[in-house]
Amino acid sequence: MKLAGRVSDISESVTLEIGARAKRMAKEGVDVVSLAAGEPDFDTPLHIKQAAIKSINEGFTKYTPSSGMFELRQAISRKFKTDNGLDYTPEQIVVSNGAKHSINNVFQVLCEEGDEVLIPAPYWLSYPAMVNMAEATPVFVPTKKENNFKLTEKDIESKITKKTKCLVLNSPSNPTGSVYSQDELKMVARVAVKHKFFVMSDEIYEKLIYGNTKHVSIASLGKDINDLTITVNGVSKSYAMTGWRIGYAAGPIEIMKAIGNLQSHAASNPASVSQRAALTALEESQDCVEKMRVEFAKRRDIMVHGIEAIKNMSCIRPEGAFYLFCDISKLKMGSVEMANRLLDEAKVAAIPGEPFGEDDFIRLSFATGEEKINKALARIREWVEKNG
Repeated sequence: MKLAGRVSDISESVTLEIGARAKRMAKEGVDVVSLAAGEPDFDTPLHIKQAAIKSINEGFTKYTPSSGMFELRQAISRKFKTDNGLDYTPEQIVVSNGAKHSINNVFQVLCEEGDEVLIPAPYWLSYPAMVNMAEATPVFVPTKKENNFKLTEKDIESKITKKTKCLVLNSPSNPTGSVYSQDELKMVARVAVKHKFFVMSDEIYEKLIYGNTKHVSIASLGKDINDLTITVNGVSKSYAMTGWRIGYAAGPIEIMKAIGNLQSHAASNPASVSQRAALTALEESQDCVEKMRVEFAKRRDIMVHGIEAIKNMSCIRPEGAFYLFCDISKLKMGSVEMANRLLDEAKVAAIPGEPFGEDDFIRLSFATGEEKINKALARIREWVEKNG
C-alpha cells in the first residue's frame, strides 16, 4: 500500500510514546516515576467541570458555529485585550480542537509547496511535522544555550531566503522554558516586517511564568507586526484542561476567514461542552491559575537545585512552562539512549532532546508532585554516578 508522501515520514510523537510506555510499565506493577508529562498533573478546577456538567444537563450538545460559539470568541477577544493589549474582534478568532489544531490550521492556510518556515531549534517536535504536512519546508534556526536558546537577529537573518513564509515563535518555550523579553520581541518583529514574513506566535504557556519575568505578545508591538502575526493560545495548560481540546487562534481577518472555512470542512466545530467549560475558565475567577503557577514555581526550584547537584549534568533555569532542558553532553551518550536507559534501569521517564533538535539534552517535566520529583532526582543522580 502506497501512502501519501506528506504523511509517509511522520512518526508517532516521542513524548506520547515514552509517556505511554511508562504508563504500561506502571500498570504492570513497576515503580516508575514519570517526568515526561506535557500536561499539568492538577485536576481541572471544579467550577469549570460544573459548567460542563450543567451544559450537558441543559442539552447543549449540538453543533456550534464552525469557528466556535460567538460567546466564547467574545470572551477570548476580552482576554486578548485585558491580558495582551490586543484588539482582536470575535470575527478574527477561530476556536479549534486544541492549540495544536490551531497551529496546524495556520500552516495549512499560509503554506504551500516551495515555502519555507523558520523554526528555532530546539523546538516542540510537532512543528516540523505540521509544516511538512502543509507541503512546506521546515528550516531550523539553531540557538545557543548561553543565550537561553533564544533567537538573535543574526540567527534569523542567516536563514532567510526569498521562500521564507513564516517564523515560529514559542514563548514561553517547550522544551526550554525560555521567555522572550519585549526588546527581544521587538527585534523579531523588526526582522519580520523588514522581510515581510508571517509570525506564528504560540503562547500556550503564557500564564505559567515565574519570578519577575513578564509575558509579551509580539502582535502588541505595533500595527505592522500585528498584520503579520497569528497568535495561538488555549486553555489546556493554564487551566489543566488538556483533554478538553480547546485552543484558539487570532490574526488578520482574511487569514482567519480561511482558517474558519478550512475547519468547517475538516472538523465541523470544537466540542460544544468543552467550549462552555472554556468560557467559564476564561470569564470566572483566575485564582486557580495562580495557585497552579505558584506550585509550579516551587517545583521548578526543587528540580533546578537537584539537577545542578548532579555531576556532569546542567540546565538553564526556565522562566516559564514546566520543563527543564538538561545538558547531558558530558555523559558521552545520545539523548535517546539515555532516555531509554533511564526508563529501563532507573525507572524514570524522561524525554530525549533529539526529536526537539538537540541530542545533547533531555527534557524533564516538573508537572508532577514534589515527592515524585525528589524520588526521580535521587534515581537520576544514582544512575549518573554509575554510568556517567
